[in-house]
Amino acid sequence: MTQCLGFGPVADDRSRVLILGSMPGVASLEKHQYYGHPRNAFWPIMGELFGARPEIDYPLRLQRLLDRHVALWDVLMSCHRPGSLDADIRSGTEQVNDFSELLGSDTPVRAIFFNGMTAEKMFNKHVIHTLDGLSERCDLVRLPSTSPAHAAMTFDAKLKAWQVVADYAG
Repeated sequence: MTQCLGFGPVADDRSRVLILGSMPGVASLEKHQYYGHPRNAFWPIMGELFGARPEIDYPLRLQRLLDRHVALWDVLMSCHRPGSLDADIRSGTEQVNDFSELLGSDTPVRAIFFNGMTAEKMFNKHVIHTLDGLSERCDLVRLPSTSPAHAAMTFDAKLKAWQVVADYAG
């Protein structure tokens, strides 16, 4: 069982929306980049929505998201998991990130988008009860996973569903 350690948040005081994954996969951890697997649809979608195309340097992609008021993070800070699949996260090993500063009562974040069902489930299980009134201050929306493991949905269908992020970001 491999110990996985996630990344810090990509956010600033202008962030209106937060995109949450569960835990970066092996390719992302090896590259030290969010959504680093070449077949993950996240960066192609962000390219269409915000000009953060996968062909441009990673730091510039992150800056383009920040400039459009979009923050990134994961629900988990660490866990034990063989491989990259969320389904393989060993129950009881999850350590969640501390969201108290990023999502405190004075946060500008008005919507949280979950990149897939596991991120939403983990957030609801481990985090939401620690943040007073969050569900009254923020819309919580699950989106289809951009993971290549979620191949049942076409890229165009995922892009259409993810358009809501751009709508909230303004």
